[in-house]
Amino acid sequence: MLRKSLRTASSSSYYCSRGGMSSLHSPLVVFFCNHLASFHSQPSNPIKPRNSQIVRDPPVPKLTNLEDALKMFDEMLQRRPLPSIIRFNQILCQLVKLKRYSEVISLYHQLGLLGIVPNDFSLNIIINCHCRLNQMGFSLSVLARFFKFGFEPDVTTLNTLINGFLLEARVAEAAGLFSRMVEGSNCKPDVFTFGALVKGFCIKGNNTAAIQLLRKMDEGACKPNLVVYNTIIDSLCKDTLIVDAQELFSEMITRGIAPDIVTYNSLIHGVCRVGKWKEAIRLLNEMVSNDIFPDILTFNILVDTLCKEGLVVQAESVVQMMIQRDIEPDMVTYSSLMDGYCLRGEMDDAKEVFDKMISKGFRVDVFCYSIMINGYCKRKMVDEAVMLFQEISQMGLVPNTITYNALIDGFCKMGRIQRAQKLFSKMQACGQLPDVQTYAILLDGLCKNQQLSLAIELLREMEERKMDLNIVIYSILIEGLCIVGNIAAAIDLFRCLPSKRLQPDVKMYTIMISGFCNGGLTSEAEKLFKEMEDEGCPPDACTYNIIIRGFINNNETLRAMGLIQQMVERGFAADASTVELIVGLLCKDNVDPALLTLL
Repeated sequence: MLRKSLRTASSSSYYCSRGGMSSLHSPLVVFFCNHLASFHSQPSNPIKPRNSQIVRDPPVPKLTNLEDALKMFDEMLQRRPLPSIIRFNQILCQLVKLKRYSEVISLYHQLGLLGIVPNDFSLNIIINCHCRLNQMGFSLSVLARFFKFGFEPDVTTLNTLINGFLLEARVAEAAGLFSRMVEGSNCKPDVFTFGALVKGFCIKGNNTAAIQLLRKMDEGACKPNLVVYNTIIDSLCKDTLIVDAQELFSEMITRGIAPDIVTYNSLIHGVCRVGKWKEAIRLLNEMVSNDIFPDILTFNILVDTLCKEGLVVQAESVVQMMIQRDIEPDMVTYSSLMDGYCLRGEMDDAKEVFDKMISKGFRVDVFCYSIMINGYCKRKMVDEAVMLFQEISQMGLVPNTITYNALIDGFCKMGRIQRAQKLFSKMQACGQLPDVQTYAILLDGLCKNQQLSLAIELLREMEERKMDLNIVIYSILIEGLCIVGNIAAAIDLFRCLPSKRLQPDVKMYTIMISGFCNGGLTSEAEKLFKEMEDEGCPPDACTYNIIIRGFINNNETLRAMGLIQQMVERGFAADASTVELIVGLLCKDNVDPALLTLL
C-alpha cells in the first residue's frame, strides 16, 4: 500500500523536480546525516514530538537502495509502539544521500497521515529536499511549520534555504537572507553559509562579490577555510585571472592554510588555459615537493595542454609518469593524446592510440571517432575518414554535429562538393540539425569551388531559418564573390552589413580591399583602407601586405612605397610574397634601394 501511494505521489507535479540540478552542491546533506544529534533546537515552548524523548529503538542499518529503504520503512510502521521520529529521520537521511528527494517528501507525508509528529531535524530534511528539487516555494512553506510546531529555525535551516536560492540562481535572495542573518538574526552565519554564498557568486561569474565576502569573513569570527579559498581560486582561474588567483593562493599559504590537490589542479588548469605550460610543470613539481601527489585530473590537464601546444612527445612522457605512479590513463587521457597527434598530422600515431584504447577495453565514443575523422580530413585522407564514419553506425553510435562537420569539411577541401551536399542532406534526414558552423563549412566549400548561385541559395536558407548569422558567414560569401570578380555584388552585400547589425571586422575589410585591388580598383581600395581606420578598425599586417601588393601589381609603385613606410612605423613587417615583389622591383631599378632597409 505504501509503495503504491509513493509511486502516485512521486508522479505528481508536487513532488517532481521542475528542472535539472545545479552544480552548486551544499555540504548540508552530509552534515545532516553525520551529525544528527547536534540539531535539536531549544524552543521556548516546544511541542514535543511523540516518542522523541527517549530513543530505545535499534538504529537503522545502512541502506544502499530505494527498495531496502521502503522495506525498512514498512517494517517500522508495523511496530508497536511506533519507533521514534529519530529512527524515521535516519531512513530519510539515507534516502537523501541516494538523491531520492521526491521519495523522501512522500514518506514524510505518510508519517504525517499516521500522526507521527516531525521534529526540527525532520523539517530541515524536507526543506533540503524541496531545495534540491528547485521548489523554493514549498521550502518556505515548510519553514512556516517550524513555528507551528514550536521550533526555531537554526543556522542549518537558513543555510539550506540559502543553498536552495542559489540552486535556482536566485543569488540576490540568497544574499538578502545572508544579510538578515548577519544583522538581526540569532542564527549567525557559519563557514557553510559563507562557503555556499561564495560559490553562488562564483557560479554567476561575480568574483568581486566573492572576494568581498572573503574579506567580510576576515573581519568577523568566522574565518575562511580551504574550501572557500579553493572556490574563489578556481573561479578566477576559469576566468583566466591567473595573477589574482596566484595572489590569493599566496595569501592562503601565508595564513597557514595548506593547499590541497583541488587548489593545485585549479591553478594548473588556469595557467594551461593561457598557454603557460612551463608554469604548470613548475606547479606540478611544487605540489609533489609538498607531498601532494597529482591525481588523474592533474595529469589529464597537463597531457591535454602539451598536446595542444604540439608537444606530444612530452605528453607521452607524462602518460608514462602516470603509469609509473599506478594511475591508469582513462578515455580523457587517450583522447587528448590522439588529438595531439592529429593536430600534428601524424595520423599513424593517432590511429595507434585509437587502437590501444580499444585493446584496453575502452568503449570508444563518437567524440573519439570525431577526433580521428577530423584528423584524417585535415590531412586530406578523406577515404580513411569515410571508413571510420561508417564504422560509427556499425558500433551502434550516432554521429553528432561535430562528426558531420569534420567530414563535410573534408569533402569540401577535396573539391567533392556533391558528396558534401549529400552528407549535409543525410545529416538532416537522420535528425541531426546543422549548426552555423555546418553552414559556414558548406558555404565556404561552394564559394571556393565557384558555385556562387548555390552559395547564395544557402545563405537565403539560413536567413529564412532565422539563424544567428555572424560576420564570418558574410565574409565567406563576400570573398567568394570577389574571387569570381563580381565586385558589385560583393560591395552591395558589404554595405548591407550595418542593416543586419553586423560591424565589419579587419578580415572583412581586408577581403574587400583585396577584391578591389584584384579588380584594378586601387582608388576604391585606398578609400576603404582609410574608412576602416575612421570606423575604429585599424588595419593589421595582413591588410597592409594585401594593399601594398595590390598597388605594386597595378603599377602604383609610389603609393605602395608610402604604405610600406607607414606599415613599418606601425610595427608590422612585409611577408614573403610582398618582399618578393619588392625585390623584383629593385631588380628593375623601379624603387629606391634604401627601401630594403625598411623590410
